[in-house]
Amino acid sequence: MASSGPSLCSVLDPHAWFDPQRLHPEVEALVYWRNAARSGAALGAGLVLLVALACCSVVSVFAYCSLLALSAAVAFRIYKNVLQAVQKTNEGHPFKWLLERDVSVSAERAQALAASATAHLNAALHELRRLFLVEDLVDSLKFGVLLWCLTYLGACFNGITLVILGWIALFTLPKAYEMNKAQVDANLELARAKINEITAKVRAAVPLGRKTESDKEK
Repeated sequence: MASSGPSLCSVLDPHAWFDPQRLHPEVEALVYWRNAARSGAALGAGLVLLVALACCSVVSVFAYCSLLALSAAVAFRIYKNVLQAVQKTNEGHPFKWLLERDVSVSAERAQALAASATAHLNAALHELRRLFLVEDLVDSLKFGVLLWCLTYLGACFNGITLVILGWIALFTLPKAYEMNKAQVDANLELARAKINEITAKVRAAVPLGRKTESDKEK
């Protein structure tokens, strides 16, 4: 079975990264800032959590966040009970609407998620095998360049810092692309054309990078 392999041009395709139609409506509304207040709150809360993880252990952050949430819930419950007693009302439990909401995961949903995760995992394993066993020399060389660049990236940033930068990019790049789509597409098209030209020259100069006709038919 033939594989198209990783392509730097596909990485440079903005439609593969910034496609609102592929996102859940609520996620799309957040990252594209359809509601500035909600998006700002989500961005700020995520940054606070990630910075806390960078400064403290996961266990400590989980414990403190859970304790804070529990304390707020208890304080709000007591406040509402006192308010109902003073006003002589019977509004019931303040979190009744949350307690009555179904938060269970259906068997069908769990199976769908497991099937999707398995499909992505299998695709990743086949692609890594293809790259590390040098099925296509040019693709493996490009993968090697990517790994070499990652060594420099890892020397400058640790994992949690990259996650923080990724979180910020999630709330900035999609909106920036949406606002400057024409200019970005034009520049990336030039980059893709240049990369295709260089790749074609490398494949022509390196025979091992070209697949035989019998390989293409498999």
